[in-house]
Amino acid sequence: MIKRLNHVAIVVPDLAAASLTYRDTLGAEVSKAQALVEHGVTVVFVDLPNTRIELLEPLGNDSPVSNFLQRNMNGGIHHICIEVDDIIAAKNDLLAKGARVLGDGEPKAGAHGNPVLFLHPKDFHGCLIELEQV
Repeated sequence: MIKRLNHVAIVVPDLAAASLTYRDTLGAEVSKAQALVEHGVTVVFVDLPNTRIELLEPLGNDSPVSNFLQRNMNGGIHHICIEVDDIIAAKNDLLAKGARVLGDGEPKAGAHGNPVLFLHPKDFHGCLIELEQV
């Protein structure tokens, strides 16, 4: 069902500063910031040869990552994203196996326009997992 690691997401308190750190200190290619209103975040992607790092900043006070930043003021790893071929088939298989899908259970468009779902971290040993159909 699962394919390759798509990205590791890190919540940061200051997206511009984090972007500069990855660009200027590590020499990485960093995308332009993109507001994802439906997800309540602003994101940039750091491109690596074998995967990406997604840097997330809350977009407004109701952002789902605001609570994360309150608990981790300097930021930290928020989730990992794994690719799947068919997100509905993956969802149905996971639900049949007892896993929980967050939100209303319906895929939403992610940063690249692809359908995404999030799986409950309690079902995956404390790790929030995002599935992205590619």
